[in-house]
Amino acid sequence: MGLFSALIGNAGAVDLQQLKHDYGRLLTDTEEIQMGFKLIRDTFLFTDKRLILIDKQGLTGSKVEYKSITYKSISRFSIETAGTFELDAELKIWVSSEQQPSIVKQFSKGVNVYDVHKVLATYVLW
Repeated sequence: MGLFSALIGNAGAVDLQQLKHDYGRLLTDTEEIQMGFKLIRDTFLFTDKRLILIDKQGLTGSKVEYKSITYKSISRFSIETAGTFELDAELKIWVSSEQQPSIVKQFSKGVNVYDVHKVLATYVLW
């Protein structure tokens, strides 16, 4: 992930081994990370059971919120691909029956948003 993408809040893919090392303690015994993305300080993980949002807070980032969203609570999602002159693609996720998306994330152009779509479709439509 480039510095410019990080500064404007775009997500970049993170190596699975690194994610398992950093966040393995959040997983159940039978849960596997499918893919993960990192914003400047925040990370979000797609596992085979749920979506985990890791939100580092404060100046030092020592306070961390771990938000877990089961796939069955996701009512819909959308992915908007990057245009020719745009730097990013956008993911929107609606939880339950909310009118506005609960989660909106920007992806750097280097991230294959179709992989993200496939993971969500696989587990949300299960």
